[in-house]
Amino acid sequence: MANAVPMAVQAEQFKASPDYVRISMAAAIELGLKPGRIMRNCSCGCINLLQNYPEGCFANCSYCGLARERPGAAEENTFIRVAWPLYATDLVAEKIASKETKGGVGRVCISQVQDSRAYDDLLDMVRRVHRAAPVVPISALVSATTLDEDRLRRIKAEGVDIIGVGLDAASEKVFENTRGKTTRSPHDWRHHWHIVRAARSIFGAYNVNCHVIIGLGESDRELVELFCQLHSGQIAAYLFSFNPELGTEMQHEARAPIERVRRIQLVKHLIETRELSPDAIVFDDMDGVTGLDVPGMTLEGALESGLPFMTDGCPDRAGNLACNRPYGSYRPGEEYRDYPFPPQAADMVVIRDEIRLEDIRTETEAVVV
Repeated sequence: MANAVPMAVQAEQFKASPDYVRISMAAAIELGLKPGRIMRNCSCGCINLLQNYPEGCFANCSYCGLARERPGAAEENTFIRVAWPLYATDLVAEKIASKETKGGVGRVCISQVQDSRAYDDLLDMVRRVHRAAPVVPISALVSATTLDEDRLRRIKAEGVDIIGVGLDAASEKVFENTRGKTTRSPHDWRHHWHIVRAARSIFGAYNVNCHVIIGLGESDRELVELFCQLHSGQIAAYLFSFNPELGTEMQHEARAPIERVRRIQLVKHLIETRELSPDAIVFDDMDGVTGLDVPGMTLEGALESGLPFMTDGCPDRAGNLACNRPYGSYRPGEEYRDYPFPPQAADMVVIRDEIRLEDIRTETEAVVV
């Protein structure tokens, strides 16, 4: 068994972190480690890295391809439904440095898994990247269960400027049912929020983000309440769309209908950019969004911009979107759940059809969605 091998020799035998790291396929293409082109010649502004251990991840989230109890060898598992090729960390750092000299790297993000080594290895991997490319901004998508306030301060001192927390669930009940003790996983809702609030205090406004997944069993009202809570605390919300992975407990669960995804994206955008109040949102008996009480020009402006439907992600040094996660919520040939580039005119025709706006509010009418 993999976990019977002493940790001291695992890096050599199993290519474990911190000496080795997995990299998203889009980022591997961007760095020239893999051949290929990203859709519509879209660039990948963030180099997403993922820690690697022979046991995989010790958490057991019911929707995650890295879940501890997912069948098969850990090295065969996927993360957000795509393969993450494995390379020596120092080689990846060299490729990042080379790209930085040729045109710049928007950002690097290092993702932790649930493992007792994850914290120390995160610090090591940050150092390796910054030795090769000293000014490239680095985010850390952390496993909150491994952290406390002192560790957060140390992560910042090592040069990480943005912290991401995979909250994923929109409510405590959904969290418990999908990644808490109910799933034989070590994660705890209250501790996650403790780390989110501590990170906000340490890293500052909008330098902390929470990943949120639509389609885990939450209601629209729960999503709205969470977005409002995060926005009021100057914490960014990054929205993902659940996509079932084979072998996970939720492999047979359906994705959220694209209509629902589009409406939630629009509502989230209006909360964050127009201070949309929950009182201006109409819910049905199942707590689903059915209407918005907003000026028609406001609604049309949001739609025309296309911004609500783009990928949420960390910024580059100029404040522009870096982490656009091509294929993060869909595979090639599938409908875009979020767009890794500004939607074009033809895309907006599709989006308007998907969102199914039946009317646009005037100053005295509510829009029905």
